[in-house]
Amino acid sequence: MSLAPRAVLVHRTTEYEELLARHGTHGQAEFFLSSRGRSLAEVAERHHRHRRALTDVAAAVPLRWRRTQVERADLDRFLFGPEDVVVVVGQDGLVANAAKYLAGQPVVGIDTDPGRNPGVLVRHRARDTAALCRAATAPDGRTESLTMVEAVADDTQRLLALNEICLAPPGHGTARYRIGAPGSPSAGEPQASSGVLVGTGTGATGWLRSLWLERGSTLRLPAPSDPRLLWFVREAWPSPATGTSLTAGALGGRETLALTVESDRMVVFGDGMESDALELTWGQSVRLGISRTALRLVV
Repeated sequence: MSLAPRAVLVHRTTEYEELLARHGTHGQAEFFLSSRGRSLAEVAERHHRHRRALTDVAAAVPLRWRRTQVERADLDRFLFGPEDVVVVVGQDGLVANAAKYLAGQPVVGIDTDPGRNPGVLVRHRARDTAALCRAATAPDGRTESLTMVEAVADDTQRLLALNEICLAPPGHGTARYRIGAPGSPSAGEPQASSGVLVGTGTGATGWLRSLWLERGSTLRLPAPSDPRLLWFVREAWPSPATGTSLTAGALGGRETLALTVESDRMVVFGDGMESDALELTWGQSVRLGISRTALRLVV
């Protein structure tokens, strides 16, 4: 007999819970915010909406299914199984946070605060959970395949991301590296900058788009399912030893952007989660391109 699906409910600690953890009680948190001209009421109401949605989603999971919950901070230690249906309860960014740990499992996005979240990835309401769980496991269930970006280091370390991967120095310093893009000389160009960002069509609604707009780029932004990536170098510095001729471009198919570290340390992190990053030291290299793994978003 085949194993029943397991619903994995992914959520994150609310702002209200973080305030309580820091200040101990509701009253202390309220005093802290009021002393700064803010009210705890709105924060508490968002917390209660989130908890109600999480309770409703858990209750709607089919009875014969197994179920568990995982908090955002524990994703890097959680083992997802091939039979899992991942139900993300929260914001769009939480889907991206979970995506890097998946290997093709279907993902359902539940919006706990409609109107406050853009709803790009969390497209559904808690009341839709039961129908979405059935669709996720049905042979004819509709899913959208969203392109992901990956970084593979020369020591086989690998990192996936749904929105973007950033290569940067730790802190706010300057990174020194050699970069090689498709069609550029094989030796690449030595550069000094605050980092390099490689993003997908899903990321084109966020950080990637802001760089694209700031740069006044003529490159066409990809759609979430397009097999294309865009990359930008942030604040490249021209000097006698470093260049600025390779600062933006597109990657398609099996094309990769290659980077070799020429400073003490660089970190490679995805979707803003710098706490779960690859660390590269002098002389190490990394290649970035389209991942063979895609996010299966239930639509």
